[in-house]
Amino acid sequence: MSEYDVIVIGSGPGGYVCAIRCAQLGLKTAIVEGRETLGGTCLNVGCIPSKALLHASHMYHEATHNFTKMGLMGKSPSVDFKTMQEYKSGVIAQNTSGVEFLMKKNKIDWLKGWGKITAKGEVTVGKDVHKAKNIVIASGSEPSSLPGIEIDEKVVVTSTGALELPKVPKSMVVIGAGVIGLEMGSVYARLGTEVTVVEFLDHITPGMDAEVAKTLQRTLKKQGLNFVLGAAVQSVDAKKTKATVNYKLRKDESDASIDADVVLVATGRKPFMDNLGFDGLGGELTERGQIKTDDQWRTNVDGIFAIGDVIEGPMLAHKAEDEGMAVAEVIAGKHGHVNYGVIPGVIYTTPEVASVGKTQEELKDEGVDFKVGKFTFMGNGRAKAVFQGEGFVKLLVDAKTDRILGCHLIGPSAGDLIHEICVAMEFGASAQDVAMTCHAHPTFSEAMREAALACGDGAIHA
Repeated sequence: MSEYDVIVIGSGPGGYVCAIRCAQLGLKTAIVEGRETLGGTCLNVGCIPSKALLHASHMYHEATHNFTKMGLMGKSPSVDFKTMQEYKSGVIAQNTSGVEFLMKKNKIDWLKGWGKITAKGEVTVGKDVHKAKNIVIASGSEPSSLPGIEIDEKVVVTSTGALELPKVPKSMVVIGAGVIGLEMGSVYARLGTEVTVVEFLDHITPGMDAEVAKTLQRTLKKQGLNFVLGAAVQSVDAKKTKATVNYKLRKDESDASIDADVVLVATGRKPFMDNLGFDGLGGELTERGQIKTDDQWRTNVDGIFAIGDVIEGPMLAHKAEDEGMAVAEVIAGKHGHVNYGVIPGVIYTTPEVASVGKTQEELKDEGVDFKVGKFTFMGNGRAKAVFQGEGFVKLLVDAKTDRILGCHLIGPSAGDLIHEICVAMEFGASAQDVAMTCHAHPTFSEAMREAALACGDGAIHA
């Protein structure tokens, strides 16, 4: 029987980052993973493979739509989807092997198999029992579905199946207009699939700044995605090679249906806790089935912590990473902290969408007196040069103090640009602080400065 200071269950971004930080702090650490490779959903069937396909399909779009505009002539490339899938698999392999290297480098034991907490301070993996002073649950999440929809990962698929399709389908229905649905819908629309997104709400991307959401929908529509909003999916009738999605329009209760080669169910995710054993120890859950924790990520069972997608908060890899580092600090007797008010969100479509902090809608509901500084990428020379002048940056600041409260943008490299504002918000900066900081020209980041200037006397290039 082996004994550890910490056993981390799950090797996704939250789990493996937590394990590394524990090891760095001098704790004898093991990580439990039942997959053949480390990295969890993110590296194996989530963030990383989807970004590989987004990149490949974007390059194809550039070659077929924009190359000739730049004087790059020649025969347009065709899609060899098998090779594209091999490229994606290679990207996964590089990243998962990298995590395995980090485990070895930090002397973290990989306990191969699915872990079950069989008693306080005890994790059983297969037939082996391991003791631990502390257990961290980082088992992540899995796709959720709708009642009456049977997933076969061939015709009716989750994001996992959508990443593994053997060929580019002629038609696809995406149920759910959230991040996953729009990203995967974009991939296949660029590759020639007729994509229809069916969403229950009257708008896409729930919780996002309303103006950004409208701009994103308009842009994606130009790229070939069709949208049916305000539609409640009733059922999916699947055959061997086709499926019919039956839905009811909420505005008039009328019934409608649409056929497709593939149906992607992208209706969110739920905590993955199969055979974990936490409930058997009297572990407390929230009403939504997540593990309940205090502000130090402790559960109600002594010695057991939980982080990432199994607890409350946005299901984001970087949120899990932050919690992983913080809980390691707590276990080591130090102070762990996560600023939940400064966690960015990104959608990796083209253009990208990014946000951090409060939206206009939230600030209005809270009665906060705020100002808006806005700048369109049409005023950014670099953006126009790469055919991405559509979109804008919106900065929200306190009307009295000028302190930054939130930022929302749609445009080129938005997922990278947002971090300037994340750092600013961590330091409690004002819009003037950003406006007075020299930004290199020509860069996309100048749009951030212009939005900050717009909070004061006005942007220069507007």
